Amino acid sequence: MFYAILYPLNSYIERNYKMATSVYESMEIEMMDGTKVKMRPLKISLLREFMKKFEGITEVSDSNDKSMDLLMDCVQIAMKQYDDKYAEDRAELEDNIDLPSVYKVIEAAAGIKLDAEGNVLTAGTPGAI
Repeated sequence: MFYAILYPLNSYIERNYKMATSVYESMEIEMMDGTKVKMRPLKISLLREFMKKFEGITEVSDSNDKSMDLLMDCVQIAMKQYDDKYAEDRAELEDNIDLPSVYKVIEAAAGIKLDAEGNVLTAGTPGAI
């Protein structure tokens, strides 16, 4: 036999449930030209492109130049969502970003945390340690 305790619907919902306002944390970096770029996880359409490019990181891990080019390709893809100015002009992007900021963009975009040498530490939720 099934017993239920009935509460007035409105008071039960107000008392026991809270609506989520966001499911991610946004991050912000300041580019070298002073532009502030607010970042959050990439939408799926860009995340697919980003991850397809990032998959090649193991193939170029023995070359600093190739690794940096691949990371910059990934950042440029992410900038399509964050700031079109940097997505369209690779030279401007490279003139206005440093390596720690590159790592932050990759972490915010796909939840991939890199260490100081560019090694993957974690993958998943942005902000994971």
